[in-house]
Amino acid sequence: SRLAADQGDAKAQLTLGCCYVAGSGVAQNDAEAVRWIRLAADQGNLRAQYNIGVCYESGTGVSED
Repeated sequence: SRLAADQGDAKAQLTLGCCYVAGSGVAQNDAEAVRWIRLAADQGNLRAQYNIGVCYESGTGVSED
């Protein structure tokens, strides 16, 4: 849930990020997706770490260096 994500729950943050990627229940927004997924990844969530890598590889929601 959004509340759990706001309170720092890594699994909820990842789920919310995935919702933003797909536009499921929220407006599709790649930058917002990356923000939430990164929060989960920074807490050590392995699936989020993988997903943030995919975002960088594909250029989704991140700026190019």
